[in-house]
Amino acid sequence: MSRNGRAAFPTMKFTIKHWAVVIIFLINACHSAKDQESTSSGSEEVADLGRIDALPLHYQSPEDNPATPEKIELGRLLFYDPVLSGPKDVACATCHHPEFGYAESIDLSIGVNGQGLGEKRAFNEPNEVPFVKRNSQSLLNTAFNGIDMNGNYSPEKAPMFWDLRADNLEHQAMMPVKTMEEMRGVVYPEEHISAEIVSRLNRIPEYRKLFKNAFKDADAITEANISKSLAAFQRSLIANNLRFDQYMRGDKSALTDGEVRGMEIFIETGCARCHNGPMLSDFKTHVLGVADNEKRSESDSGYEKTYAFRTPSLRNLRFTRPYMHSGKIANLESVMFFYEDLQGKELPNSHVSKDRLDPHAKALKVEFKNISSIIEFLNTLNDGKYDKKMPKSVPSGLPVGGRIQ
Repeated sequence: MSRNGRAAFPTMKFTIKHWAVVIIFLINACHSAKDQESTSSGSEEVADLGRIDALPLHYQSPEDNPATPEKIELGRLLFYDPVLSGPKDVACATCHHPEFGYAESIDLSIGVNGQGLGEKRAFNEPNEVPFVKRNSQSLLNTAFNGIDMNGNYSPEKAPMFWDLRADNLEHQAMMPVKTMEEMRGVVYPEEHISAEIVSRLNRIPEYRKLFKNAFKDADAITEANISKSLAAFQRSLIANNLRFDQYMRGDKSALTDGEVRGMEIFIETGCARCHNGPMLSDFKTHVLGVADNEKRSESDSGYEKTYAFRTPSLRNLRFTRPYMHSGKIANLESVMFFYEDLQGKELPNSHVSKDRLDPHAKALKVEFKNISSIIEFLNTLNDGKYDKKMPKSVPSGLPVGGRIQ
């Protein structure tokens, strides 16, 4: 080593013969690299650590459901109005409340025949209704569902639910209304509930006026327009200016050195293989072997009965605990311990063998020493500055948000 810190090498004189050998070596090396690239596509997906980024500043709407103030505010009223439920005792907002980031603070929701909000919610007696099948996911930023690592997305193709059974917000909106344990209850059969809801709304003069103003049609109260209104409101619920977003847009003072290091470790450990892009989700399903929730009598086999579930967003985790599809993991530390244990211990779900574990999960390298740093980064994804406006009353005259008091 020379005194100036640079490596000292002996002087070499290259002849034409020497240069020819070097050029041939480089050509062969390039061919070898190309050959390797073309034959390693099977492992390339696991090898790629993924990328994360800020959310767009504005969201897109489907061509057949452009956002308007009238439609959004109509959707807000419908979202909080128990008139959409069979027994008129539960609203969309009961299980997706602004206080909890438009999710809920319990493992499995209690829909119809329930009373209270969040951890205080319980079934009324007598009761023949089961708990809702899965943990309530946040509706914040669902406008961006399906966004990829390059920021591309389509509001018409936006994966919804833990099992991807709906492909956009319009498709999703009426599904809880038709589900027995969520909003339909036991009185109305699934094939009749939509007509009942349309009939109820048509009997309320204020709703007739609001639908006419929103859709410019005197006969606008239809199942399709109810879905469009709910979807327009839910799409407007965005929180896209987190400190993380500010940092990724160029404000390097938005995060501390420790938070930046936590983000680097998050990527290095392989977390971003699934939790990637601006929503920190690939919107694909993965088998993790998370424990079933004992509040349900049957095992939840997930997407196409494979025990795979969609990657949730990591945004606003502070408001949306507990975690996983079954709500069986109470806090972020326990989530990280779960991933750390995947390498050695048996899976918590006896229905999932170790050989079925997702390749991305097998490739994770979560170490105890890094858990606090990763959580420090995850906390930069929280932002309480989102739309929490609740109507003071709803046109049906029923309790706002259902029986949550």
